Amino acid sequence: MSPLKKIVIVGAGVAGSILVRRLAALPGVAVTCLERVAPDDHSEAGTGLNVGPNAIKALRACDPTLADEVIRQSLPWTQWRTSLADGTVLFDLPLARVADNAGIRIRWSELYRILRSGASPAIRYGCEVTSIGASPTDPHRTRVAWTENGQAHTIDGIDLLIGTDGRYSATRAAFSGLPEARHVGVAILRVLVQDRSQGLVDDYEQWFNRHHRLLAFRVPPDHIYIAGTYPIEPGAAIPDDWKTPEGMRRAFLPEGREASPAVRWLVNAMCEQTEHAHWARMQESDVRFVEPVRQVLYLGDSAHGMAPTLGQGATQAMEDASCAALLIEAAMRAGRHGVRDWLDAIDLARRERIRFAMELSVRATDTMLQGADPVAGARWKTEDPFIDDLTRLFRDVALGEKT
Repeated sequence: MSPLKKIVIVGAGVAGSILVRRLAALPGVAVTCLERVAPDDHSEAGTGLNVGPNAIKALRACDPTLADEVIRQSLPWTQWRTSLADGTVLFDLPLARVADNAGIRIRWSELYRILRSGASPAIRYGCEVTSIGASPTDPHRTRVAWTENGQAHTIDGIDLLIGTDGRYSATRAAFSGLPEARHVGVAILRVLVQDRSQGLVDDYEQWFNRHHRLLAFRVPPDHIYIAGTYPIEPGAAIPDDWKTPEGMRRAFLPEGREASPAVRWLVNAMCEQTEHAHWARMQESDVRFVEPVRQVLYLGDSAHGMAPTLGQGATQAMEDASCAALLIEAAMRAGRHGVRDWLDAIDLARRERIRFAMELSVRATDTMLQGADPVAGARWKTEDPFIDDLTRLFRDVALGEKT
């Protein structure tokens, strides 16, 4: 019998929580997941998100029970509509045309709650990682130290270290350095508001005022997620006047014509919550799933920071985790205990898939760039090449060999 495998996962985010739940149930492994926040602390996840149909398909293949619970606690994403700010519809796509199942709409905090509750008790909360590095006794294994409830802990001789600790991954930084961010040329503000729209906003919809895009959709229990974008030069500071109600109205309300009722409501709601808006720049980074010598794996944003244009950030984290869990389980059940072989299989299954998703996400950002024409941008998204790519994105999940 092969010795017990030590697996340590740093970060109980989307990918980490899915992975720890599946791997902790396997015989022959000892799984430890280290999470910095407390069990009920989701303060860093205060907005909403849409999760693509491909993530739900992947999660159902990996963990049907968990997928059912996520679906039960969310709203379905079944439509993608794009309009001008005056309500003129440019693009109206039923996702059933390009996907085998619906996506979902959910609050980040609720998604974390569901995924983390399904992974307990393998997650250790309130852990502050103090060092990550090479094992002093083995050229391939690793060592992690952390504090928890004032006590110092260390695990050495880790057979597989998995970094699922986000875009600024301390795990990745320890072994290969943080990747350089590539700015896409778009700043984005996000806010979650109470739904008082009286039905004006429901499923996934976008509204363009020149190159400024509003995106909104309803999430349970009674909230609406709003995101607004501004073209910005890479590396430039976000101007303070964009963050004011006057700046938001200039950006998202059309001049010389009436805004649609939905757009008027969204802009007013956004302006009332300026102090709660979260601002960031759309960016991506180089893909890296595995280390070449140390037995280290990266998943989700740790492996590939990506533009959020097509809702593929958390979506691809779900795909990553589902793929990794299924491949590791299949290998162990087949008696293949070589960790390097696991890593090579995961990298092979995911590398080209994620590059395709990242390239398509950046390409679809064209309507948000300086001087963009939303009418022309919406038109090419109705044509066969883009529809074929969207179908590939939503249907052809990459999970490796069948289990």
